[in-house]
Amino acid sequence: MLLAAFIFANYTQPEQLESVAISDLAGEIQEGNVTKITVEEDTLTIERKDDLPKLESRKEVEAGLSETLTNLGVTAEQLQEVEIVQTVPSGAAYWLTNFILPYFLPFVLIGVVLWFVVRSLQRGNNKAMSFGQSRAKEYETSEKNKVRFKDIAGVEESKDELWEVVEFLKSPKKFEALGAEIPKGVLLMGPPGTGKTLLARAVAGEAGAPFFHISGSEFVEMFVGVGASRVRDLFTKAKKVAPAIIFIDEIDAVGRQRGSGLGGSHDEREQTLNQILTEMDGFEQGTNVIVIAATNRPDVLDPALLRPGRFDRQVTIGLPDKKDRVRILEIHARKKPLGSDVEFERLAQRTPGFAGAELKNLMNEAAILAARAGRKEISMEDCLEAIEKVMLGPQRKSFLMNDEEKKITAYHEAGHAVVGHVLPGSDPVQKISIVSRGRAAGYTLNTPEEDTHFRSKSQFEDQLAMTLGGYVAELEIFGQLTTGASNDLSKATKLARKMVTEYGMSELGPVTFGEKDEMVFLGREIGEQRDYSESTAAKIDEQVKKFVDEARAKAEKVVREHRDKMDALADKLIEIEIVEKEEFEKLMATSTSK
Repeated sequence: MLLAAFIFANYTQPEQLESVAISDLAGEIQEGNVTKITVEEDTLTIERKDDLPKLESRKEVEAGLSETLTNLGVTAEQLQEVEIVQTVPSGAAYWLTNFILPYFLPFVLIGVVLWFVVRSLQRGNNKAMSFGQSRAKEYETSEKNKVRFKDIAGVEESKDELWEVVEFLKSPKKFEALGAEIPKGVLLMGPPGTGKTLLARAVAGEAGAPFFHISGSEFVEMFVGVGASRVRDLFTKAKKVAPAIIFIDEIDAVGRQRGSGLGGSHDEREQTLNQILTEMDGFEQGTNVIVIAATNRPDVLDPALLRPGRFDRQVTIGLPDKKDRVRILEIHARKKPLGSDVEFERLAQRTPGFAGAELKNLMNEAAILAARAGRKEISMEDCLEAIEKVMLGPQRKSFLMNDEEKKITAYHEAGHAVVGHVLPGSDPVQKISIVSRGRAAGYTLNTPEEDTHFRSKSQFEDQLAMTLGGYVAELEIFGQLTTGASNDLSKATKLARKMVTEYGMSELGPVTFGEKDEMVFLGREIGEQRDYSESTAAKIDEQVKKFVDEARAKAEKVVREHRDKMDALADKLIEIEIVEKEEFEKLMATSTSK
């Protein structure tokens, strides 16, 4: 670019002049029209009087201008009237024109091309050399994105376990004085969305120690040995800045049980796992590197990975109960303007089984709904709508039912609600709707008053009856069935089979049937080992059918005894489409209460 700029500065576009012969120039001088002649080698630039345009002419290089003009008849007096200026080219321009441009410029261009070729080759070599380097990123614990334990609710026991890790990183001498060793690893186990990654970020925020995070899938490549190389590089980086923390998310991607039949002994995933095992508890001791790993599939992990000395702590993070859900909702509502009618207790009651991530999504959806409606605050109505949107999907406003379909749906949901209200073992009904959401034409929302961890046989029987309430109502009112009950029948059959094969609640006694074969294939269970005979299978089918038949009979009894209430509820649903808990309980006030 500098060379081009120099050439441009010294070589501007010349002015286009009319060219005349040297004899014509002599005539112009004799007529007294010429005032100045500029001589540059063999080129003559002629300036004339009376604003006449300039001319251009040429002479012989060897001959002088004055001599040439004299030979053409110009007198000495006439030449004296003309200013003759002789220009000499600069040394730089001379060398540039005669030597640099014709001889050196080609070599410069060749050199530039070679430089780009060599640079690209070096870049390729660097990529090849870095292929086995770890892709772990160090977490920047700035005040803006720092997460602390106070920002997490519902996992108090897990925070206590991890706080010990933080204390060890902050003041290791307090523990070492008593002979305590730093834990090699902490395994966070739990369903998706319960806050495993968030807890790891909180450890980084509280400890202030170097924190490297990577996903288990980032170790695995199509080339054998790359994953193991990346593991070595990751631990080398962490040891240089120890004490440090390494967080491996979704460790089941590389930590699955060896010898499962997938891949041989040289499988890339197995090589990576072997290297992790060696780094965590090999011959090298006292590295002061803590590994925190997270998974929602602890059942598929290799036993060698789970033993003490590698993962000394195994922390189970479950779904939050009602009290914890209230606290989680409060945390996620901190920076949101809430209306005075928002009740976290009521929201928590309607969200059993929600993980922390789902509760965060709930509050975000409520904020979006409020913004779309043009409100400045989030109302309780927005929150309740968000719950149903998260659970079932958005309203399908384009799904329009005719009057007959609307009536069938109304009686179907009324059957669920009435049976669920009357039977003491089922959960209280919170809402009934015939507004289509997701794949459901209507739905009955029932949740427990308090979270329960155990269910009795009678509760399961009442739940079965409620599940079949819509089926029974359709048959009772219309005398025929529709496809709307297919999902209910599937749920009832699965629950009844679990009662027989897993919970030992049938006449077959306290025996479980069927052993799940945890074959690892794309992260799913793909088979079940039958450890019973064909005759036992027939008995299981009989018991399943018996549970379903008894539940159907119980539901039929409730529907017939409370037909008037079911009719009233169905009419109300046809009229207003949605019935909330308070209005539903008023309709059922005269029926058997729980």
